Amino acid sequence: MKEKLLKLLENSYSPYSHFRVAAIAVMKDGKEFAGVNVENASYGATICAERSAILAAISAGYHLGDFKELYVMCDNEKIGMPCFICRSVISEFFEKDRPVICMNPDGKEEIHTVSELCPYPFSSEDLK
Repeated sequence: MKEKLLKLLENSYSPYSHFRVAAIAVMKDGKEFAGVNVENASYGATICAERSAILAAISAGYHLGDFKELYVMCDNEKIGMPCFICRSVISEFFEKDRPVICMNPDGKEEIHTVSELCPYPFSSEDLK
């Protein structure tokens, strides 16, 4: 997965932050959906790599329960974690025990479950 993420980093559109991020959502049936961060001069219109990959899967017809794992790579030495907007989207579509594998280009990684990244998610239950 490391090599796929390294190649995917090249597609990042990050002219403002120069902080490239790539993500791959792996489905339980083995299909993979790639995403990169896409920045915008209107910063609120920027989308993160994690959401880009997850929304590609949803657009292709996948649903909650179909996601196996999520891989995320930032292009620096530090192992980056998903932002809190991404964590909210991850907790919406991934089961709580699913792994999120975050790594750097050298292959160092940290693995957390969705419940570890999102211990107190805002969910549909909060809307009742």
